[in-house]
Amino acid sequence: MQPIGPLMHEHRLIERMTDLIRKQAELVQGGAEPEAKLIADAVEFFRVYADRCHHGKEEDLLFRELSHKKLPPELSAITDELIQEHKQGRAMVKSLYEANLAHVQSGDGAQELVGLLQKLAAFYPRHIEKEDKRFFFPIMEFFSRQEMDQMLQDFYEFDRKLIHDFFRAKVESYEKNR
Repeated sequence: MQPIGPLMHEHRLIERMTDLIRKQAELVQGGAEPEAKLIADAVEFFRVYADRCHHGKEEDLLFRELSHKKLPPELSAITDELIQEHKQGRAMVKSLYEANLAHVQSGDGAQELVGLLQKLAAFYPRHIEKEDKRFFFPIMEFFSRQEMDQMLQDFYEFDRKLIHDFFRAKVESYEKNR
């Protein structure tokens, strides 16, 4: 298996969450009350799964290894675009978190939530398509079988440690604030 296999598999789950938030935006736009719990869970999903787990493997492992390769200008440009898009995604998720919190506290801002949900639901499919169709397969040509196998092992180790690091950070945060 190539290291892009797990990344593309993760994309499928991200697409499913993206579909859920798109449907939530449609419901709220049609007059339904925003589901604060769903939105909060979506924020956590995008922060932990899409960003820390998925983008973490891309940025900390794949892109790091790519930085040692002589890529053609178009692939270097896509790498830079993807890094910027990851930053944009983080900013959108932060805005969604803040808008959901404000809505829970005041009852206002449902239309702001709709806009943010729609923006995020439009963003991820484009980002995923760029990676799946224009980036992942071409960059694999720059890695040997041994490099791909090592990266795949690094991905598995990254995932194995992630949950421990995530919950350790939560505990330490509470300890520090007490």
